[in-house]
Amino acid sequence: MLVSAAALAVSAGPLATVARAAARTPKVLVIGLDGALLSRVKDAAAPHLGALMAAGLTAPSSIYANPLAPTLSGPGWSTLITGVWPDRHQVKDNAFTGARFDLYPDFLTRVETAKPALSTYAVSSWAPITETVFSTKVDTRVSTPAAEYDTGTTARAVARLRDADPDAMFVHLDNIDHAGHSHGAASAQYLDAVRTADAQVGEIVAAVKGRPRYAAEDWLIMVTADHGHTDAGGHGGSTLQERQTFLIATGPTLSAGSVRHDVKMPDVAASALAHLGIAIDPAWNLDGRPVQQPAPDDFDALRGQLGTRVDETGIPASVVGFTHTPPAGWSVDNSAMGTGGVTEWRGWSFTTDEFWTQSQRDQNRECNVRARNVFAVADGDEWSDKSLTGTFDSTLVSPAFPVTGGRAATLAYTTHYRHESPQKGEVLVSYDDGAPVTVKTYTADAPSRAETLTLQVPAGATRARVRFRYTGGNNWYWVIDGVKISQV
Repeated sequence: MLVSAAALAVSAGPLATVARAAARTPKVLVIGLDGALLSRVKDAAAPHLGALMAAGLTAPSSIYANPLAPTLSGPGWSTLITGVWPDRHQVKDNAFTGARFDLYPDFLTRVETAKPALSTYAVSSWAPITETVFSTKVDTRVSTPAAEYDTGTTARAVARLRDADPDAMFVHLDNIDHAGHSHGAASAQYLDAVRTADAQVGEIVAAVKGRPRYAAEDWLIMVTADHGHTDAGGHGGSTLQERQTFLIATGPTLSAGSVRHDVKMPDVAASALAHLGIAIDPAWNLDGRPVQQPAPDDFDALRGQLGTRVDETGIPASVVGFTHTPPAGWSVDNSAMGTGGVTEWRGWSFTTDEFWTQSQRDQNRECNVRARNVFAVADGDEWSDKSLTGTFDSTLVSPAFPVTGGRAATLAYTTHYRHESPQKGEVLVSYDDGAPVTVKTYTADAPSRAETLTLQVPAGATRARVRFRYTGGNNWYWVIDGVKISQV
């Protein structure tokens, strides 16, 4: 198994830890398994991928669907490699028409720009990755000839690790996706393709560990996928199986055998940059954040308290994914809320992508890409699918955030709001539990985005509390996540 720099030095004491960390050279390897499903990796009992999971982090995740982008390889690999979602890089298909790689370049290009002395290398079984997504600034880009396919890609990656000194590498293997298209994800052939790819991952990882200077190197190894597959075969649609991806990662600060639900597709690029000591400039507008720097919010603490469906029929009975009980310090005011309706969505609820998106597909719920793990949702549309009285009127109330009076503060949160009149979303702020004042109103679609609002804190105020009030009926929904107030 791979062991992190921190783990290697624990037995030697703090002075040795500092000396060893200072001496080791950070390096990154990203391996992409096209069309791989984490569930089928586990079914295949793949030993090499299993060893990586035992040694580090496993993070199941999900991606978008139309209208943001279909679950195709072009948008998928572009998201993983650039660190931004399709609404930024603008890749919507496998033709890459309209791509904005000039604004959002691949992570190896960012490495070359920040640290040109580092050696970068990309090899791919699917040529568009190395010919279109990765730029000419990358030191070496290799598109494996079709006749050699993944065998040739693996051999080239192994040779590069053996014969050269790469600092950042990307390797793409394609045959799992091929098996998915030809035979379906539920087939024996798909499992065989997973096992073959697992053996190839094993060869590449062995080449890392076999390097003469391996003991002096600090490797972050990440294995990921661009999309999933249906049991019958194929992808591009909005089913949860097609929207599945994952990250398996070993490296510093990543605990052995750990599982997380806050990791998203763009984090791969951000994690690679952070490991190589490249500061992420806010002006880059990356959607990814380094997995080495987790930032859980209050809602994430609810994951262990989530329950299964009550009234919903489209969500599998085994899926655990909602609660009405807010986290510590938060509350929900349903004093003006109508009665009846679908239990899961009566007032603000706390849920997950896996649960919420299966309540009803193809209504843009799949495009809620910037919320992570557990998030809050007010969904008048789903609530109205059962007999009810009154209207939807529910307010999510935050804890009191400490503030300093007389200074500006920033209210930050992620939101995904779909509108239909007479629905309305209001953000209100109160100071020292005084009268709430409206600081933002949503009366038009506001697709998934990070929101920042400047607050003018009154003189003498010491606490600020935020309220998110959703009013409407059989309209649409509002998602809130990652709420915080900060002052510089």
